[in-house]
Amino acid sequence: MKHVEQRAELAAARAALTGTVAVVMTMGALHEGHAELVRAARRVADRVVATVFVNPLQFGASEDLDRYPRTLAADLALLEREGVDVVFTPTLEVVYPDGPPTVRVCAGPLGDVLEGASRPGHFDGVLTVVSKLLQLTRADVALFGQKDAQQLAAIRRMVRDLDLPVEVVAVPTVREPDGLALSSRNRYLSAEQRVAALVLSRALALRDVEAGRALVAGEPGVELDHLARVDSETFTDDPAGDLLVVAARVGSTRLIDNLVLTADPPAEG
Repeated sequence: MKHVEQRAELAAARAALTGTVAVVMTMGALHEGHAELVRAARRVADRVVATVFVNPLQFGASEDLDRYPRTLAADLALLEREGVDVVFTPTLEVVYPDGPPTVRVCAGPLGDVLEGASRPGHFDGVLTVVSKLLQLTRADVALFGQKDAQQLAAIRRMVRDLDLPVEVVAVPTVREPDGLALSSRNRYLSAEQRVAALVLSRALALRDVEAGRALVAGEPGVELDHLARVDSETFTDDPAGDLLVVAARVGSTRLIDNLVLTADPPAEG
């Protein structure tokens, strides 16, 4: 595995790669969910580039940028174990050499609902860095986790609207055996909070918005932000929508999850 930090190093390493190239973009603090992204990338492409960069543009003023976990040595070990060809770990100055960018990608209406409403400007920050990293890595395929469903939809819309020459592939959410969706922020949870966080996946499993909201509301230490059934492209409320999404704060940690609704289960009896 080749580890590079500068733009020129990345360009040289990328030029040496043959065949189709996939990119997996991360903010570090890697876990089994990220490993599965890399495995999926290896299945669909000849070579894999991974990026590790904590992007300040997607953090709000009161969010956890300063305490977001940085575990680069462990991250590099995981990426090498999973067969990544090139890993790019730029500093803030490498990604934004002129300081905070004055030109940014706007998420449009998708950036104003649900996660976007709770975290104003978040998706603009995500799309701006994703567009830069797509340009820098020149990937043919980009893989993103289904757990961040609204982010995935925003990236797909950006790629379509701006005619970016990349295929976006979604990878299913990886969960712990008890159902908790893997997240780098799970490490913030105490043992008690982790048990409480299981209410999110249980609420989704009900496949009913009102019942799910009531279940979360009854869990001590969990504050519901939203639970909704939505269209997976627009994220507008839709009683027949194909996605259930939930966000809640467990203690001081904000967690998200979702459930793809392929069809309603048959009625019993």
